[in-house]
Amino acid sequence: MSDVTDALDVLAPVAGTALSLSTVPDPVFSEGMVGPGVAVHPEPGQEGGQEGTQSAVAPITGDLVKLHPHAFVVMAPDQRRGVLVHLGIDTVELAGEGFTLLAEEGARIEAGTPVIRWSPGLVAAQGKPSVVPVVALDAAEGAVRDLADGVVRTGESLFTWH
Repeated sequence: MSDVTDALDVLAPVAGTALSLSTVPDPVFSEGMVGPGVAVHPEPGQEGGQEGTQSAVAPITGDLVKLHPHAFVVMAPDQRRGVLVHLGIDTVELAGEGFTLLAEEGARIEAGTPVIRWSPGLVAAQGKPSVVPVVALDAAEGAVRDLADGVVRTGESLFTWH
């Protein structure tokens, strides 16, 4: 049994509806190839939702080890656990359009710090799903628990990584 103090609370980087990763229209996420987690589907009227822009925030405190216009990875202080936030599906094809970086790769950031400003509506208008997979990279089976389901606000708990 793992030590409860070792649990890492992973927060929602955006507001929307939390659903199983199996709902993501990309097998890399839906089949758990990169790890378990939760998908957040942005919705109109929720902190920017589909209509306007919103900030995607750091889901944990740690080091911003990877930063792209459409995705980022924060490594926990223990340097054993990284959390991937991917803004939309196939959004790399947008070449940064509709995304503004608010932090710098390599920075130490606190949970809740804005990392990227983006427009789920623009992503959808470009024919890309605006779903946001939040993944515990390479986590062991059963390591992710207390998965959120339903409406979540930015900064609320999405899951716990043990």
